[in-house]
Amino acid sequence: MDIRKIKKLIELLEASGVAEIEIKEGEESVRIARQSPAGSHAHPPAAAVVTHSPAAAARKPAASATRASVSPSPPAEEAPGTPIAGEGEHVVTAPMVGTYFNAPAPGAKPFVEIGDEIQAGQVLCVIEAMKMMNQIESEIAGRVRAVLINNGEPVEFGQPLFILE
Repeated sequence: MDIRKIKKLIELLEASGVAEIEIKEGEESVRIARQSPAGSHAHPPAAAVVTHSPAAAARKPAASATRASVSPSPPAEEAPGTPIAGEGEHVVTAPMVGTYFNAPAPGAKPFVEIGDEIQAGQVLCVIEAMKMMNQIESEIAGRVRAVLINNGEPVEFGQPLFILE
């Protein structure tokens, strides 16, 4: 992966206030996480870069999770009235940081709407990250119970997007 791309990712992370981002290109991947210096709250957290192969990520998921510290902004909380997934429901979350789009092009029919029956592997939305359009597919078959984000809004890694029944 090009060092210029890594520097750009660090800049995006610092500007967004997101705690961690991971990007994969083929067999290469890079994870960038914020870490605050021990005992210092006066300076903003520094970004740390950890590169690894997909095999290493599969072997050590807990290690990378403990490496990241909390971002300076408080974690996003669900707003009152936000639908919560109940028993037998599945929450689809954003696998990356970017901009959410509900249709393949401006003015086009949305990929899915509330009440639609969907199949596993069906495209639910697109997330634009670094000028690349990433199709987000459903992992399960079911029905769309809720869409938790509006078209064109920024999303963070792990942010709930849909609730499927």
